[in-house]
Amino acid sequence: MELRQLEHFVTVAEEKHFTRAAELLRISQSGLSASIRSLEQELGTSLFIRSTRRVELTAAGQALLADSVRTLASAAAARDAVAAVRGLLRGRLTIGAEPCLGSVDLPAELAAFRTDNPGVEVRLRYSGSEELVDDVAGGRADVALVVDTGHTPAGVHLRPLSTQDMLVLCHPDHRFAAESSIPLESLRGEPLVGFQEGWGAQALTRRAFAAAGFDYRAAMEVNDVHPLLDLVGYNLGVAVVPASFARKRPDALRAVNLQGAPAWTVAVAVAEQPSPAAAAFLTQLDPVTAAA
Repeated sequence: MELRQLEHFVTVAEEKHFTRAAELLRISQSGLSASIRSLEQELGTSLFIRSTRRVELTAAGQALLADSVRTLASAAAARDAVAAVRGLLRGRLTIGAEPCLGSVDLPAELAAFRTDNPGVEVRLRYSGSEELVDDVAGGRADVALVVDTGHTPAGVHLRPLSTQDMLVLCHPDHRFAAESSIPLESLRGEPLVGFQEGWGAQALTRRAFAAAGFDYRAAMEVNDVHPLLDLVGYNLGVAVVPASFARKRPDALRAVNLQGAPAWTVAVAVAEQPSPAAAAFLTQLDPVTAAA
C-alpha cells in the first residue's frame, strides 16, 4: 500500500466521481482506476460501489477513509517539517471558513499569504462552523475561521479573534421594529429565518432557546447571509444574527437588541500541533488578533 494509492482513494471518496477525482489529481482516469483496483486487490475487498453517475463507499471503504486521511496528513506534516528545517515553506494549506464572520478579510489574508509563501498551495472551503471544526480534528483542514459554538473536539485549539452581541433583524413593519430591546422569550413561536444546521448562528440560537425552555424552529433556512437578508426584507420572518449583519442593510431592516442573546465569538480553529504552513498563517493573523 502506497501513499499515492491512499491519496487516489481519498480523492475519489471525497469527489464521489472518478472523472472529477482524476482531474484534481492530474492523472488519467484509466490510471486512477488502475490504482484503485490495485489497492482493492491488495486489501482483498471492494472499496467503492460504482454506478454510471457516481460512486459510493462500501463498508470497507468507510472503514479505510478516516485512517487514510490521518495517514496522508501525517505524511504531509513530516514533509513540511523537513522543509521548514531547510528554511523552506512548502506543501499545502487547507483553510475552512464560515462566510460573513465579520472579523477577518479572508481574501486579503490569503493573497498576502500566497505572496509571502509562493511554495505553499492554498485551498479554501466554505461551510458551517461545526463541520469545519470537525475537519480540523480529522486532518481534512489545517486552519478554520469559525464561530465558537462550544463544539471543540479533542486535538483542536480555538484562538478567539473577536466577540460581538447577537440581535434580531426584522422588517420595518414588524411589531418588533418599534422596540429598542426585546426579551428572548418574545421569539417563542415567532417565524424565523435562519441558517442550516451546524452554522454558527443556528447553533448559538438553538442553544439559547433551549436554555430559555422552548424549541428552535426556523420556517426558512439558508446557507448565506444575503438570501437571509432578502427573506427578512420581505417580512417572511425575523432572524437572530450578529450585530455586524445589521450594517449590511441599515436602511431596509431594523436591528433590535435581544436580552439574553448569546455572544458571537469568531475564532481560529487549529490542531494542537499545527503544520509549518498553518503556523505561518496564524502568525500572519496575529495583528488581527491584537486588534480584535
